[in-house]
Amino acid sequence: MPGTPPMTLFALGHRAMSAQLVRMNAAASNLANAGSVAASEGEAYRPMRAVFAEELDAATGLRSVRVEGVYQADVAPMKQHSPGHPLADENGDVWVSPVDENEEMVEMLEASRQYRTMVEAMSTAKQLMLETMRMP
Repeated sequence: MPGTPPMTLFALGHRAMSAQLVRMNAAASNLANAGSVAASEGEAYRPMRAVFAEELDAATGLRSVRVEGVYQADVAPMKQHSPGHPLADENGDVWVSPVDENEEMVEMLEASRQYRTMVEAMSTAKQLMLETMRMP
């Protein structure tokens, strides 16, 4: 974009950390809705997924990430026969969210690790800059 300042190392880190935060929030939302029940297939919760896109800063040549969006996964809810449930339809069926709790935990752990790695990288960069400024 014209007039946009070149990307700095800290702006790059900020983008990466923000992307991982979106990823963690999507996984947390999925975990919170695991096992939720709805009266119809259309009302059932479907897992959310963060989708990222790569972006190139022409001024510096640095590649970064941006969140393209958070979208519902194309996974069908599971029909469960539960005639005593208050949300059951005329056939006695309810629709259960298709969230895989193990998959969501792995997603959250991976996003957390990548976030932590960026925090450490930014901390190291800061220390190196401070050391450079202290040099006689």
